[in-house]
Amino acid sequence: MSAASDLDPIEHLRELLEVGDDSALHAFLDTFSHGSDIADLLEQLDEDDRVRVLSALAPEDPGLAADALSEMEPDEHPEESLAALDPHDIAAVVAELSDDDAADMIGEMGPEDRDRVLAALSHEDAGDIRDLMAYDEESAGGIMTGELVIVGTGLTAVQAIDEVRRQAQNMAEFYGLVFVVDDHEVLQGTVSLNSLVTADPDTPVRGMVNEPIAVVLPDTDQEEVGRIVSRYNLTIVPVVDTAGRLLGGVTFDDVIDVIEAETTEDILKFVGVSGEEEIRGGWWDAVRSRLPWLMLNVCTAAAGATVVLVFEETIQALTFLAVLMPMVAGLGGNSGTQALAVTIRRLALSTETAEQRWSIVRKELLVGLGNGLVIGLIVSGLAWTLEGNPLVGMVVMLAMWMNLTVGSFAGAFVPIMLERFKVDPAVASSIFVTAFTDMCGFFLLLGLATKFLM
Repeated sequence: MSAASDLDPIEHLRELLEVGDDSALHAFLDTFSHGSDIADLLEQLDEDDRVRVLSALAPEDPGLAADALSEMEPDEHPEESLAALDPHDIAAVVAELSDDDAADMIGEMGPEDRDRVLAALSHEDAGDIRDLMAYDEESAGGIMTGELVIVGTGLTAVQAIDEVRRQAQNMAEFYGLVFVVDDHEVLQGTVSLNSLVTADPDTPVRGMVNEPIAVVLPDTDQEEVGRIVSRYNLTIVPVVDTAGRLLGGVTFDDVIDVIEAETTEDILKFVGVSGEEEIRGGWWDAVRSRLPWLMLNVCTAAAGATVVLVFEETIQALTFLAVLMPMVAGLGGNSGTQALAVTIRRLALSTETAEQRWSIVRKELLVGLGNGLVIGLIVSGLAWTLEGNPLVGMVVMLAMWMNLTVGSFAGAFVPIMLERFKVDPAVASSIFVTAFTDMCGFFLLLGLATKFLM
């Protein structure tokens, strides 16, 4: 991108939109060569100004307009901007979108906008998009593209190269992998473009076919598709029906988007925020999303407060315990959070047997014992020094040691048990683990103090 003004690009764009100088706006947009740069600008504009920019860009460079829309964050609702264009521009932009991106975008529209956009497309393009929209949006079918280079087994290498040339001309992206099917569209395997080019022209394609490393069904969850692509380092994984007929393929760039979306969702869930909350959404949506989890936290915090209330007399007699209570509970909670993060990530990334799952608990239990002993000795030394009583040091050491062990154990045990009961461990684990370590920390410290210091 070249600088069209000394102003910040977004400020310059807003100035051009305010003045209404269409020729200057076109000249400014011509300085951008990649859709992601324009997407960054569009996301900072209101809806009316987005449509004005796209309306100026689409007739001149529909491919760049399509790239900009596809690069926008889903939370910014690029489908609304697409639907607001005139029918001719809609058809031009959608023609430049990959079919999976077009299906995702049109699928997010309301019924009226969806029908109007599909009506602006050719009968063939509209049919292809409707077929993709029929699949669950979080499945392999929902993220696959039908833009594949496909040749038959009866062709020779030179005939296949001609077919590759013909099909690739109408594709947004070609990853150099050619899919081979029989007369019934059943996938036989793949052959690389390099193999076709270097082979003898009369070599039959059927003799060059490599079996696909992996295939998925259209209802395969998108996270599982991501694991397959990552495990085998694939650029594209074919999607087939139960009879083995080739339906489409999931490309690595779509898998990257899936992983980013799933990771964001898991992070939000991990801290008690609904995965449905939009990152750039309004304050009221955030309140509605977070309030239920905070209310649940009130209940769990009340349970911890009840433990403190039981030992009210001990706290009144040994006021220094009020200083130590948050340390014991907080360090136990941190220990649990560490174990929880590792365990949830391991559950998400691997498929393991029940025995392997429980080995995580054993490992974290040992980690808690080791860390708890070291931290307990350090804190007990400080407590002994401040209070001048070795029994105080012993109580603090035992409470800290045991609570860090409990935290590490709970951080592994809780998500595994939630998963076993078909509950998403990323959603509720942190609340339960924190509540458990708070209650145990208070009970251990106050209970031991009551036993040995009162």
